[in-house]
Amino acid sequence: MYPISLPETNPLLTVTYPKSGLWVLELHNGDDSRLTKTLIDGALRPALDIVEAHWAKNWHAARQTKDKAGCAGALIIVGKKDQDKFFSNGFDYESIKGDRDFFSDSANPLFARLLTFPIPVIAAVNGHAFAAGMMLALASDYRVMTDGSKRRAWMCMNEINFGAPWPLSFAAIMEAKVASPTVRRRIALEGHRMTPTEALAAEVVDRLAPGAEGTKGVLEVAEKLAVEVGGLAKEGVWGAIKTYMYHNCLEKVGLDAKIHSLPLPPSGIGAKSKL
Repeated sequence: MYPISLPETNPLLTVTYPKSGLWVLELHNGDDSRLTKTLIDGALRPALDIVEAHWAKNWHAARQTKDKAGCAGALIIVGKKDQDKFFSNGFDYESIKGDRDFFSDSANPLFARLLTFPIPVIAAVNGHAFAAGMMLALASDYRVMTDGSKRRAWMCMNEINFGAPWPLSFAAIMEAKVASPTVRRRIALEGHRMTPTEALAAEVVDRLAPGAEGTKGVLEVAEKLAVEVGGLAKEGVWGAIKTYMYHNCLEKVGLDAKIHSLPLPPSGIGAKSKL
């Protein structure tokens, strides 16, 4: 079954399953993995469907045999593996600026899905994470970033520098995931290029990986973290707890007005519900 490349024609993303209970989504829309409508709707969101369905199948089978280890699961999202300059350079602004439905129909549902995903999601930030690339990382549960010792790496929201107003979803995710108002001000209103060391000190990222080892080193640290936290999905409530922990954020993102899937509701995985 794996690897799976999406979309089938001109793939922009690859899903792999390197070991039991661990899935990896590699972005490869060019070297800087810009987030286009095609990448989001034709690759990222379908890839999340594939991962959730596979984990749910594993989860049900493991519950039948009382194999708690088989209920574990974690997902890593990484930028293109054969480079270490970019995690994601954000939206392809020119292709989306005239699309009034892009946020409501594509970007926001992606962010909401990550914020409620039923297994831990780890962003392996193997280079710069600019604008929506930083939002993609923040919408994940954990962030592992290169330490920048081999090549500079920044997390940055640079819209202030080129005159692009933030959508409400960006502000909501920033408020939910970055605790300090001072740090939020520096990111949002000053366009500060946050170094890996600064990001770790501000608790924007959770761990740093040796930059000398490039993307390979970032993935190794991310996989170690996945082993540590993957078991937290075994009772099937990881996504449900997140859904209500981030309820205020999700309201602003717009999920509360849309039908969506809650993980493991009383009637089983995938039942439709509304917040």
